[in-house]
Amino acid sequence: MIKRALIFAHAAAVAILAVAILILAIAPRAHGARNLLLNGDLSTGSESQPDHWRTEAWRNDPSSFAYTWTHPQNGGPGELKVVAIVANDARWMQSLTLAPGWYHITAEVRTENVGVQADGASISLMESGIMSADIRGTSAWQPVGFYVKVSGHGADVEVAARLGGYSSLNTGTAYFRNIQAVKIAAPPKGATHVFDLMAIRKQSEEKPVGKPITLVAVFVALAIVAGYGWWLFGREDPPAAVIAQSRPVRRAGQRRAR
Repeated sequence: MIKRALIFAHAAAVAILAVAILILAIAPRAHGARNLLLNGDLSTGSESQPDHWRTEAWRNDPSSFAYTWTHPQNGGPGELKVVAIVANDARWMQSLTLAPGWYHITAEVRTENVGVQADGASISLMESGIMSADIRGTSAWQPVGFYVKVSGHGADVEVAARLGGYSSLNTGTAYFRNIQAVKIAAPPKGATHVFDLMAIRKQSEEKPVGKPITLVAVFVALAIVAGYGWWLFGREDPPAAVIAQSRPVRRAGQRRAR
């Protein structure tokens, strides 16, 4: 009886140890897959404003756009709605600080009567061209997303659930739900909509006019002109007034010293 109890206790200890090892193995993956956006499921907020989200538009006239937050119903996610009454770049936004690494930013999107000649509904960063595939026309719910690499010391970004784009204004209605920003090891092979944030920012920086060799030639020419001017004016005889002032003045009756 005692022997059987010892065997049972040993088996239980082995099982507990195995479960603990499994939890430890899974925990880092679960942590790495957590949504970095706050209230990404749009489940919390008050009145018509979801927590941690704000609205912006290129055309800020209130008659040109409308925003709505739909509260979660029957256990489902909440929804964000963007209506561009006139051609606009309108969005719900959230600020996010990203450490160095790769990220997958996604959302589910559906559209109604979105124009087909300009950028449609997308999930994007407020950076040059960093966006998912855009949805135009009228469509059912579908997932969209993009991959972005952050290097250096990390970066502050603006995530946007967006209708329209930079210099690509559009009209219609877009809906967004299940918005996520997840840290990953790397994009899968063959992935599309892959971006390097720091490279894009570097390309967007204002560059000096002219080539470096041109700037060097200008500095050399200025140095030559300055040197010639110093040499030229340094050799000139002093004005007569200066010479006269430099000679000693003899008083009347004063003899020259021999």
